[in-house]
Amino acid sequence: MGTIYKSIDKTKISVIGAGTWGMALARMLSIYGHTITVWSALPAEIEELNKTRRQKNLPNMEIPEDITFTTELSNACAEADILLFAVPSVFVRNTAKAVSDCINPEQIIVDVAKGIESDTLMTMSEVISDELQKAGKSNPIVALSGPTHAEEVARDIPTTIVAAHEDLAIAEKVQEIFTNPVMRAYTNTDVKGVELCGALKNIIALASGIIYGLGFGDNTKAALITRGLAEIERLGLRMGCLPDTFSGLAGMGDLIVTATSKHSRNSRCGYLIGQGYEPDDAIKQVGMVVEGINAIPAAIGLAKKYDVEIPIISAVNEVINHGGSPKQAVKELMGRDTTTELSKPILDLNYESAVIKNTAIRIRGEQSMKRVITYGTYDLLHYGHINLLRRAKALGDYLIVVISSDEFNWNEKHKKCYFTYEQRKALVEAIRYVDLVIPEESWTQKRSDMHEYHVDTFVMGDDWKGKFDFLKEEGVEVVYLPRTPEISSSQIKKDLYDANAVDGESKTSHDDINTDPGK
Repeated sequence: MGTIYKSIDKTKISVIGAGTWGMALARMLSIYGHTITVWSALPAEIEELNKTRRQKNLPNMEIPEDITFTTELSNACAEADILLFAVPSVFVRNTAKAVSDCINPEQIIVDVAKGIESDTLMTMSEVISDELQKAGKSNPIVALSGPTHAEEVARDIPTTIVAAHEDLAIAEKVQEIFTNPVMRAYTNTDVKGVELCGALKNIIALASGIIYGLGFGDNTKAALITRGLAEIERLGLRMGCLPDTFSGLAGMGDLIVTATSKHSRNSRCGYLIGQGYEPDDAIKQVGMVVEGINAIPAAIGLAKKYDVEIPIISAVNEVINHGGSPKQAVKELMGRDTTTELSKPILDLNYESAVIKNTAIRIRGEQSMKRVITYGTYDLLHYGHINLLRRAKALGDYLIVVISSDEFNWNEKHKKCYFTYEQRKALVEAIRYVDLVIPEESWTQKRSDMHEYHVDTFVMGDDWKGKFDFLKEEGVEVVYLPRTPEISSSQIKKDLYDANAVDGESKTSHDDINTDPGK
């Protein structure tokens, strides 16, 4: 953007919903030059706002005189450039349906509601889009989310937020409107990830409040927030969301503020439950919508749909919806089977670490590119092959794989291959660790390859141990890597040869199988 804030043309913005967050944003946007209309379906609410210029949950925030109020949705939509959806998540669909009758094609919808519809598993922007499509409309919908308590925005405390839309230009337009001296907006194209974080962090905040109500300390809260974010990210990645979103404002940022702040209604509700209140009584005590409770059924549904484990959210569900004991829930979480917090297999991490280390050494000028070479047939490509290639690449920067040609394989190795050289070559080239694939035509080729390809390290499986030590005479390092014990091409081929002898093994051809038994 160039600067934190720059003057822009006045934008006409209609805030759809006169709750705490909607009114805090309405005030801020009005102060920084935008024309604001606020709509509510409740005449009494509009009357009170007009009369007192105060929002009941923000009694110290004065509403600017130039903000107008209406109960007529058509009036709110008539001339607005932006429709700011700020209704509770449970009312988003009905509101979107009503708006679809009067929205103009050029208007942008900005949604600040956080939640997931429990029966459809749609995010709020998807719900709005669904209703617009039914009316033949297709307005852009930007998700606006982040660590933004209304109580602090109402006091002009510096705040950051993220505007998300698949079209970055549309996200940047909203970014410009919402950026001013007290609010800094960022952009993101991962709409689903931003909305998923905004909905599920409320459930983790409930859990955070519960453990605080039980009397546990900072250690427990830190663990819960960290592992809670891991659950959200695990689900989000399975759904196709971007990893950066979870470490950004909508993910980590919003989770921290919601799970730790005195302003958080979700955390407050959880605290009361931890203190012994029944969930319904705790909600009444809070006196505002507790979105985390509304989000639980959808979170459980998404976890089942994508087959993802979410133990903390599941524990909250047990307490809120099935009468479970908060203390017992904590006990069961602490008693789960031990595991690693690493998101990738250790071999992948070792490989990536080695590549980064070798690259850093080369950048410092301490080493030129290190070339590694290995040989094999690579028929019936399997995990054992890939495992060896991964470890070979970790020994250097450039991996050359030499595959036995069809003639060499049969005439010299006396091996039958299921796939031709070209087929085996194509498969190996698809592996990300491999930089170059060439054919092996004879046993004597290895000596010349070491010089032709400027090889530093020769790698083979340890079932060849000692057989290629003569290559040290060519000035290369010779390394024998342990084979993956659970699998080998020979065993696979033996199993294939013996398949007809296996009791119970199907001998039916594909042509004889009815793949649609319902017909």
